[in-house]
Amino acid sequence: MSANGQRLSLEGRDYGVITALLLDDSVSEVMVNGRDQIYVERQGKLVRAEAAFASDEDLIRVIREIAAFVGRRIDEESPMVDARLPDGSRVNAIIPPLAIDGPSLTIRKFAKDPYTVQDLVRFGTLTEEAAGFLQACVTARMNAIVSGGTGSGKTTTLNVLSSFIPSDERIVTIEDAAELQLRQEHKVRLESRPPNLDGRGRISIRELVVNSLRMRPDRIVIGECRSGEALDMLQAMNTGHDGSLTTIHANTPRDALSRLETLVLMSGIDLPQRAIREQIASAIHLIVQQSRMRDGVRRITNITEVVGREGDTITLQDVFLFQEAGVDGAGRIIGKLTPTGIRPNAMAKLYAKRISLSPALTALYPDRKAPDFTVGVRR
Repeated sequence: MSANGQRLSLEGRDYGVITALLLDDSVSEVMVNGRDQIYVERQGKLVRAEAAFASDEDLIRVIREIAAFVGRRIDEESPMVDARLPDGSRVNAIIPPLAIDGPSLTIRKFAKDPYTVQDLVRFGTLTEEAAGFLQACVTARMNAIVSGGTGSGKTTTLNVLSSFIPSDERIVTIEDAAELQLRQEHKVRLESRPPNLDGRGRISIRELVVNSLRMRPDRIVIGECRSGEALDMLQAMNTGHDGSLTTIHANTPRDALSRLETLVLMSGIDLPQRAIREQIASAIHLIVQQSRMRDGVRRITNITEVVGREGDTITLQDVFLFQEAGVDGAGRIIGKLTPTGIRPNAMAKLYAKRISLSPALTALYPDRKAPDFTVGVRR
């Protein structure tokens, strides 16, 4: 409620007691576990809000209004909805009989001003050297996966990596719900479509990936790889559409490869394990592992190169690794994403292509072929 007792509204619509939370810029996510149990995320921490719906019916009314507004329905026959609000916020709702303790609503707010790489460096998510390395790899058209758990900040990092794509390249983005905020002008944004009220008309991510190959893309950016589209993505990466980016749910770089292998099998095409691993090893160059630490802060914990294969095993090497040094008085983890001491294989390619490198990166990995082995910025 506002100070004068009137309900606030967003985009001219009534969201009940959570409207004030949605208007609060410090809140990044609103989670309604039930009519009187509302939590919010602020700066990575989950806290309970001092708000409650009058009844389950009041909460269901808000859920149904949201669903109707985005052209969906939610009832006993169709008790779940996953959609995007006009401002880009992601909404998921589920009601009884599937939600045993009452209706549930989750809204992930859409950032009006997306984070930049400078923001991530300032937050301690990564360092100047790591940022310079990632920027150079994206510019050099290396294929990368951002791996992490739910709420670890994968989409934010993917958005930052996408910002490194040169403005003269054609980008096609493919998402379940459009969250990426690319600044480049030459882009086409595609969004999958759920079934209509009659259960028909669904357009999957996989269909959009296949269609995107006919759109003459320089880069394909997939918001999240979660099913059989993994096979089409790998084939695209291996047939000239290099420089592609995506995210995947996994807890470690090694787990990301196992997860990718499983997703390829979900394509319905019976491929031997060896063939799948050959595709993965030749297509993926980098894995960026993102984690939400126990203090609530999101950090990049690994930047890992895919080196190749030894037999049936895909070989990896960590280039940057988060080193924890303790905890400060406020309970915040002290640590830094530091070089492992292994020179990345990618550096030879970056210098050969004369990619513009940051001073921090050239100081860390000088050009071995330079006549005087001088540290400097290559243009």
